[in-house]
Amino acid sequence: MSEVLSNPLFTTRAEATTQEEVASLLWTYYRVRGQASTLNSERDENFHIRAEDGREYVLKLTHPAESREVTDFQTQALLHAIRRDPSLPIPQVIPRLDGAPYGPVAMGDGSERVLRLLSYLPGQPLHQVNRSEAQRRHLGETLALLDRAMSDFAHPAAHHHLLWDIQYAEQLQSLLLQTPPCAQRDVLASWLTHFEAEVQPKLASLRRQVIHNDLNPHNVLVNPQDQVTTVGIIDFGDMVHAPLIDELAVACSYQLSTNPNPLDTAAPMIGAYHAVNPLMSEEVDLLYDLILTRLCMTVTITGWRAIKHPENSTYILRNNGLSWDGMQRLLAISRRQAVAYLREVCGMKGQA
Repeated sequence: MSEVLSNPLFTTRAEATTQEEVASLLWTYYRVRGQASTLNSERDENFHIRAEDGREYVLKLTHPAESREVTDFQTQALLHAIRRDPSLPIPQVIPRLDGAPYGPVAMGDGSERVLRLLSYLPGQPLHQVNRSEAQRRHLGETLALLDRAMSDFAHPAAHHHLLWDIQYAEQLQSLLLQTPPCAQRDVLASWLTHFEAEVQPKLASLRRQVIHNDLNPHNVLVNPQDQVTTVGIIDFGDMVHAPLIDELAVACSYQLSTNPNPLDTAAPMIGAYHAVNPLMSEEVDLLYDLILTRLCMTVTITGWRAIKHPENSTYILRNNGLSWDGMQRLLAISRRQAVAYLREVCGMKGQA
């Protein structure tokens, strides 16, 4: 994990690409002309392309420090998933003129970066719409279908180290030391210590596969008419090979309520996921801890990154406050109560 923390990918931003460069790349490699607008991103440079023929795309330029193997991993995962289940609402890779799914390009600043073009998925971002039980159920079903499609995907770079990988959360202690001392930092440090001692040792026995690993509301698109149907899961940049239950933990961390039982709004998604891609009892029993770990990670990483990149702090901190609130609410209920509730949601009540 130290490789991740020292990687320049996480401490420097790529040189901004001009509109003229984007237009040139589009025409040279895809014979597409259109208007480009910048999309927010932590690492890559992403552009929304409105082509002259009315079609829309997302053009992605990797950060110069991004591993080529990791780029191939992400691209091949998209290709594999859509082959396994063509109905999945995920971006499709647009081949270049030479038929390749991506390729290196020389940039005006002297760097060499990888260029990809993906289909643009229309829809309304989840964070912009009202939440509902039906919406959460459909999201759980869709995520389960994606994980089923990815269950047999393998790649040499699938085990790469990533800052956002729950299974290595305890190593974020070094980031906490770079933030100002306060009561919040003490809580975060205490949970990371608990994770290392009580949770991490249990992860080794769980089933593992490649997971999306970032189902936050900015990466989910819903039908703007019904505001229920999931029409897009985007941003596969945080994929890792990890315990499958981590996938659901990440998703649940963004679905908590302000009620006495904050898990009650995540329950429809969990139940729908379980109906499509059944969970094991030992996975369900760790879900509470893993949701808390993801919340802890979000507060820790975004707080640290905002200090490093104050110019991009608004985007970086978009989930920070909600994650801290969610962590406090979840800590307020007992683990025993939470596990019993989650077992009931999955129809495992009374199981040993």
